[in-house]
Amino acid sequence: MKAFPGMVLLAVLAFALPGTTTAKPWWMRGVESNETDFLPPDVAFRVGSRVDGNLLRIRWVIADGYYLYRQKMEIKAESPDLVLSPPTFPAGTRKTDPYLGTQEIFLQQVEGTAAFTRSDFGAHPLQIKVTYQGCAQAGLCYPPITKVLSPLTGGQIQPSQPHAWEGVAIIGGGLAFLGAGLLLRRTRRLDTPAA
Repeated sequence: MKAFPGMVLLAVLAFALPGTTTAKPWWMRGVESNETDFLPPDVAFRVGSRVDGNLLRIRWVIADGYYLYRQKMEIKAESPDLVLSPPTFPAGTRKTDPYLGTQEIFLQQVEGTAAFTRSDFGAHPLQIKVTYQGCAQAGLCYPPITKVLSPLTGGQIQPSQPHAWEGVAIIGGGLAFLGAGLLLRRTRRLDTPAA
């Protein structure tokens, strides 16, 4: 019968937790927008790559209301014996940033290219590491994002997609943490000597 209050508490928490995700954290109080107004970085900036002869093509698809900094975009070889030339990008738009000064940015989409050579004759899978950073025009700037891509040979560039299991893992981890805390509190209460 002692398990009944614990089960009731877990049921109440299960229904109460979804409502707390819409509450504003203390650092966002008084601000018109909240954290749910901004897209996850993998949705705001989708990146994909493909091989076209001896040229790598890397494309970023940028959501409306977001932009990428040209100076924060890097493409490096990840595979052994892969040599990349410096990437080239089309001209971007100039933006005056209050913290970084005048910057070149990209809106909507951008494709960079880099010539490559391989001395391993294809013995290793072709992989590159891309790093980029962008912001929402509403004021949120994301930390630098780094991804390892395996460019496709020919065909269309397939942007990377966020994984659905990531959200489930975060919620599951939070519930496990909460359950462990409740268990510790209960065992601690049982271990304390009576006065």
